[in-house]
Amino acid sequence: MGLLSKKDTGAEADFETEFHFPTSDKTLLIFTRNPELGKVKTRLAGGVGDDAALEIYKFLLKHTVSITQNLRVDKQVFYSEKIRPEDLWDTEKYIKKLQHGEDLGARMQQAFSRAFSDGYRKAIIIGSDMYDLSQSDLEEAFAALDHHDFVVGPAEDGGYYLLGMKFLKPELFQHKNWGTETVLEDTLQDLKSESVKLLEVRNDVDYYEDIKDIDAFKPFLPDHLK
Repeated sequence: MGLLSKKDTGAEADFETEFHFPTSDKTLLIFTRNPELGKVKTRLAGGVGDDAALEIYKFLLKHTVSITQNLRVDKQVFYSEKIRPEDLWDTEKYIKKLQHGEDLGARMQQAFSRAFSDGYRKAIIIGSDMYDLSQSDLEEAFAALDHHDFVVGPAEDGGYYLLGMKFLKPELFQHKNWGTETVLEDTLQDLKSESVKLLEVRNDVDYYEDIKDIDAFKPFLPDHLK
């Protein structure tokens, strides 16, 4: 998942919505990084360069908007560092918040905890850099929570691109080596006694090899890689 970074302590935090009245019993939590040169898709940048990595990330952000904006659920965008009041996340469709916590697990746990305390009965989290994801995939994930307590979207690299639940299970966010190939295995171990729906395996975008054969990314690549 495209998840990261630190809590913002500047004036931008004033734009955060600490509480809102749910319009649905379902919410989608979208973790995003502020798109800044040299700070996004750093592993991908090792193969395509910082400039291309930034443009690819911006492209992926637009894709995430396109597959989420029409979902009939409440949608919350969690920024890594600073909330941008004027950007591609339309404030009429997305609630804007900040990520809080010392590591990825703590930040995700806090986002889920807030969602349930706000009154939501189903919550799903995704990153903002999954090209191999569609609106129908997200609808399927929410539908899975009609019959299961948890839903997981496995990623090819051993992590997961989606996690959903009907109640908070703190163990899912603790004692994980985030960003490694053991995350999915460890998460499923924590869920071995729960009702879980596994979605199809999807490919994350982390390295040049993940995108080199996908035409949609070619306009962003340096000439020597086209």
